[in-house]
Amino acid sequence: MTAATALLEPARPSLARLTAVELRKTVDTRAGRWLLVLIGVAALAMVPVVLFAAPKDERGVPEMFVASQTGVALLLPVLGILSVTSEWSQRTALATFALVPGRGRVLAAKLLGGVALGAAFACAGVLLSFAGRTAGAVLGRSSGSWTMPMSLLGTALLLAAIWVSMGVAFGTLLMNTPLAIVMFFLLPTLWSTLGEMVARLRGPAGWLDTNKTLIALLDPDVSGSAWARVATSVTVWLAVPLAIGMLRLTRREVK
Repeated sequence: MTAATALLEPARPSLARLTAVELRKTVDTRAGRWLLVLIGVAALAMVPVVLFAAPKDERGVPEMFVASQTGVALLLPVLGILSVTSEWSQRTALATFALVPGRGRVLAAKLLGGVALGAAFACAGVLLSFAGRTAGAVLGRSSGSWTMPMSLLGTALLLAAIWVSMGVAFGTLLMNTPLAIVMFFLLPTLWSTLGEMVARLRGPAGWLDTNKTLIALLDPDVSGSAWARVATSVTVWLAVPLAIGMLRLTRREVK
């Protein structure tokens, strides 16, 4: 490459800039904007449920925080799926990959953007939890804890990263919004059901059912066996689909 060619060639955008672009894309479409609103509403709606339905001594900050993240966990994978499949449904893949030929870097930016949004919703959940506990004190409806354990926040951040990354993995693997959403929720549910119905599958289901393996992380004293189950289930439902999807993404022709 000559010096003149190097001067004429545009600088490759950094991963941080690509991540910022991916974050901007989440609000560029009506579906993306409404999904973010729904995630926020889901987090907010669960705080009054704890405040008015849970036992009085369980209406503290930790309980409200866990409840707020329950709704978020259901919708974060959809956010991850849309971040990938919208490139094809909105026909922006041609522009995206023309400007950034390194498709792996684009996928990495989508993962980082999704993780950043998951972290933002977790932090918002902390604020909602303290606001709910304050409301409980004013109304005389709460005698729960004011303390927010940092281990619980760390677990929530890890779970948010896993859920949104699983959505990105399924979106990359299938590249079709309805199919990816249906398969993401259907396959683990079928596996969980089979594990309950078929005795021989009950053991493997305990290692591959993310509904069981990931919930164990909320226990303050997570055992080594529990971490092994988490690693196994995440490998099956995140790492493998992402690897296959990445291979498919690099080979798919953009028209």
